Amino acid sequence: MNATPLADLQRTLYESRNPTRRYLHRRRREWVRTAIAALPSVATALEVGPGSGVYLEDLAARADRVLALDAEPEHLLAARTSLTDGDAAKRVGFVRADLRSPPLRSGGIDLLLCSEVFEHIPPEVPVLEHLASLLSPAGTLVFTTPQPWSPVEILGKIAFRQPLLGLLRRIYREPIEPTGHINVVSARALQPRLETAGLKIVAYSMLGAYLPLLGEFGGERAARWLRWLEDRMQHRGLRALLWTQCYVLQKAEGAASFAPASTLVSSGRHSNPRAE
Repeated sequence: MNATPLADLQRTLYESRNPTRRYLHRRRREWVRTAIAALPSVATALEVGPGSGVYLEDLAARADRVLALDAEPEHLLAARTSLTDGDAAKRVGFVRADLRSPPLRSGGIDLLLCSEVFEHIPPEVPVLEHLASLLSPAGTLVFTTPQPWSPVEILGKIAFRQPLLGLLRRIYREPIEPTGHINVVSARALQPRLETAGLKIVAYSMLGAYLPLLGEFGGERAARWLRWLEDRMQHRGLRALLWTQCYVLQKAEGAASFAPASTLVSSGRHSNPRAE
């Protein structure tokens, strides 16, 4: 099976030739891995939209059993081939399904990861309610999504169109694809929705400073300066301009139940389905 452009893109993000691009994605990866490592061991973990699989071994270090759920078989194949730890690979299963009707038992997930997926799902889909429904009563959701006022998102709406997209590919000399972001919500708007979905915030961070041209042509020095700037923006009322909002969430006490589909079944039936 040939890799899709998106799979190629995901593999390059963390090893990009461009230091700023590398910093932006590694900062998020660093935060997610730290958040997962800080959690206690659990029975079952699930990643929704595993991408290139960068977090599956981190989840396997915290859970007896890990599931990776994605609607695209190419993404599941890329995630499967990312596993290098043999012991971890034995505990990871792959499920081809849509979040709107996942073949998983409601309330059966102890650790749920949803990183950079929310923004790809149409706004009318109750994503947060779906995620909350999957969590066990003491379960934890690690969740990240971009912010709309970040220069990355604002300029992306312009730059990811021809002819600028072709120019970007020549500048970066590596895969560049439109983000496909159709549901980017600010922290100010998102946090009340988290509460409505029955989720409470345990930890919360903003990451990723970016300035155009400096990020493209400033090299390693620019990446280090942007990392320094990120810290300063946290404390100067400029957090909304940082690219990624990151949350550790748990079910709020007394949260109402939500049944996203009538076809939910025991997750035990899907411990190792083929990605096809």
